[in-house]
Amino acid sequence: MKAYLEGSQAIAKVVALCRPGVISAYPITPQTHIPETLAQMVAEGELKAEFVNVESEHSAASCCLGASATGVRAYTSTSSQGLLYMLEVLFNIAGLRLPLVLTCANRAVSAPINIWNDYQDAITLRDSGWIQFYAETIQEAVDLHIQGYRLSEDIRVLLPVMVNVDGYILTHGYEVVDIPEQELVDKFLPPYQLKYKLDPDNPLTLGVLAGPDYYMETRFAIQKTMEDVLEIIPEISGEFFEVFARKSGGLIEGYFLKDAEKVIVAMGSVCGTIKEAIDGLRDKKEKVGLLKIITYRPFPEEEIYQALKNAREIAVLEKAISLGGFGPLYTEIKSVFQGKKENPKISGFVIGLGGRDITKDSIRSVSDRLSGKQVDCEFIDLNLKGEHKDNLLGGSGVASQFIEQE
Repeated sequence: MKAYLEGSQAIAKVVALCRPGVISAYPITPQTHIPETLAQMVAEGELKAEFVNVESEHSAASCCLGASATGVRAYTSTSSQGLLYMLEVLFNIAGLRLPLVLTCANRAVSAPINIWNDYQDAITLRDSGWIQFYAETIQEAVDLHIQGYRLSEDIRVLLPVMVNVDGYILTHGYEVVDIPEQELVDKFLPPYQLKYKLDPDNPLTLGVLAGPDYYMETRFAIQKTMEDVLEIIPEISGEFFEVFARKSGGLIEGYFLKDAEKVIVAMGSVCGTIKEAIDGLRDKKEKVGLLKIITYRPFPEEEIYQALKNAREIAVLEKAISLGGFGPLYTEIKSVFQGKKENPKISGFVIGLGGRDITKDSIRSVSDRLSGKQVDCEFIDLNLKGEHKDNLLGGSGVASQFIEQE
């Protein structure tokens, strides 16, 4: 069924189709519309589930951990500071090998306070053991939630999945979305049957103390599973196409890559703007392409290498920065070519932090800069001007909070 929906409403509707038994979340902009919609569906009897009101994001994650551990399909959503408040519990969920789907409405992390979109929240969780997807469109976000549950609950996986959707851009944007019928979702996503769970009739201990003689093996097991997930994700996205007749998900997606001499690498909704910019550059006979990363964790190194190995110049655009280092995605793209015979020029660009607009002119500027020297961490569209410029660049913790008012 196609409908013109806000992104948050579309996500809530598809989560309901996945039949969660327990939903728990705490309000934080810009994810609040998702649990609001689900709470209303539960209250009106449209969704048979337990909606648990809690006092914090930490408690919401804990509630979902407990539900999943007892064999109940669970769901939560959050943003920014809320995701970081969940951090301790999110590591536990992955370490306990519990299936769960979480929607992260990506938002900048304070300070200064900012409620707009970038990826510094989710990227902070990249080492937690969670599988991470990044959606370009509302439709892709909808599809990734269905696939996320199927993947998370696969007996070969049993790891939680985070579906990242750009705050406001996707959560509050409107789009014509194909919301599947319940019977199709039921066909694709079987009832939740957790093999290892807390059950008085079959006693089991989860989360035991692991000393130095055993803890390392638990990390090794998750790492090996992540390697297997790189083969399972394409399998599941292929089955999704068979059931829903729509290609969606997977590891990566290419746009005009076949003959591209310059390739831009990016994740999320900015890929739509990049595609439009590439169309214009192609009209001018410039051989530019896009590699969209859908699955960031586990990192699809081999697929990325095959997609980029013929490029002469590569620009990695990302809405995150590892302060004191470089863009996180940039460093991983660089590592793909370590020891390989191909040696493309790879440059890293940080863009759109705190919701700064990313325009087609921004993309064209990046494409033009690729013809110059290689850069590791260049900030695009900076606004360093006015009387506070020296304070912003001076390193003072107080002075750096001054931003010129236009």
